[in-house]
Amino acid sequence: MSSNISTLLTANVGATRAAQLMSLVTLPAGLPPDPQGRATRAEIAQALNMVLFGGILERVPTGRAYTDDVAAAGGKVTFDHGALRTVKWRDNGALPEGEAAFTRILRPLGYMLNGTYPLDRIGMTGRSYAHADASEDVAQFFVSEFHPERFSEDFRAAVSRVTGNSVDPLSPRAQTLLWQLERDGALAVADGAELVGLLVPCFERQHAAPRLADYETLLRESAEMAWIATEGNAFNHATDRVDDVFALAEQQKQLGRPMKDKVEVSGSGRVRQTAFRADTVRRTFVGAQGEAVEREVPGSFYEFITRERFVEADAAAQRYDLGFDAGNAQGIFRMTAAAC
Repeated sequence: MSSNISTLLTANVGATRAAQLMSLVTLPAGLPPDPQGRATRAEIAQALNMVLFGGILERVPTGRAYTDDVAAAGGKVTFDHGALRTVKWRDNGALPEGEAAFTRILRPLGYMLNGTYPLDRIGMTGRSYAHADASEDVAQFFVSEFHPERFSEDFRAAVSRVTGNSVDPLSPRAQTLLWQLERDGALAVADGAELVGLLVPCFERQHAAPRLADYETLLRESAEMAWIATEGNAFNHATDRVDDVFALAEQQKQLGRPMKDKVEVSGSGRVRQTAFRADTVRRTFVGAQGEAVEREVPGSFYEFITRERFVEADAAAQRYDLGFDAGNAQGIFRMTAAAC
């Protein structure tokens, strides 16, 4: 299994970077290999997740510093989930509305809906997707849909101007490979590597640089939609599953890193989350006269989660609580708002 994942990674990020990621990220254990040696959907999903995780490390200096510490201590990161933001809006250009832009990708990769979470305070709905073949070991996706209809008329008009020129990055070749993967559960290794490369651009911004006036209109009512205006469908955050998030938070604060003030605890008490505050990035906007204007805005961030194991029924084996919590999520999402 690790051989296929290494091959998929190397084809997309090069041998040196692939080796770094293989040494840093915990690989799923016990996946059944394909009898014909093909890349299974779980292997392809894992390789894609590792490429996207590597992208977070390139964009988030605090996350990279933390993972450098992990590597220096001989440890590994357990990639728990990556988070995406989408816009459920009719004026979305060629890009499918909301999470449909990603469920068409996640389903062939082996992902299934694992939970739905109303994020009403911030005008969003979150849904988690877990991998059917290795739900505890292959990172989940937390996909949020933003609902512009819950905001003012001026706000909705600005959303349409921002997202209305979106392109669809999913090529016909990618759609063909996804269909084959959904049908067979595996692809030839070379085709799997090609698919990973074709899918990575889907996790980027698909619309043009926004007008600064529109960004400011969005920011007045929603830091979340303002973030989407500049960052699009890039990973909002990636998350390391750790044994004790409280102890880790204190350790990171002592190192002077910009840690969230409090740990979010789920209603069940079994899921505990915290995060670094979002690193700022420079983005280009279109000014009032059509000129390019640069501004510092919140970028992505790095999160930590502790999940307890529990027995769901008397006869069931212990498993991780792979759920999320609406209150936790809304608290974590403020890591991008805090940097505005």
